[in-house]
Amino acid sequence: MTDARAQGLEVLREMLPGLVPDNATALRDDGVAGELLELGLDHVFGSLWTRTGLDRRSRSLVTLGALIALRATEELKAHFPIAVRNGLTIDEISEVIYHMTGYAGYPAAASARAVAREVLARS
Repeated sequence: MTDARAQGLEVLREMLPGLVPDNATALRDDGVAGELLELGLDHVFGSLWTRTGLDRRSRSLVTLGALIALRATEELKAHFPIAVRNGLTIDEISEVIYHMTGYAGYPAAASARAVAREVLARS
C-alpha cells in the first residue's frame, strides 16, 4: 500500500467513521471505472487533505463551496457531515450556502440546502 493510500484511509476513517472497514486497503471494484474510489483516496484524501497549508475546518469550507458550485449532490451528502466533524457549525454551513448564491447561483445553493437539510437531519 502506498503512503498516500494509507494516509487517505486514515483521513477518511477520521472524517467518516464507520464508512471504511478497518481491514480495507483498497476501494476498487470490478465495475466501470472501478479504480475511481482508489484515485480519490490517493489524490484527494491522501495527498490534498493531509497537506499542512490549511486545517481541515478551512478545507471543509473550501470544499463545500466548490461542491455547491459544481452541484455535486452525492459528494455534498458526504461532505456536510465531514464539515460538522471538522468543526463547522450549522450556522457556518448555512453561510456558505448563502454565499454561494452570489457565485454559483440560487439553484445551486437551493439544491445544496436541500441536501444539507436531508443529511444533517440524520446526524
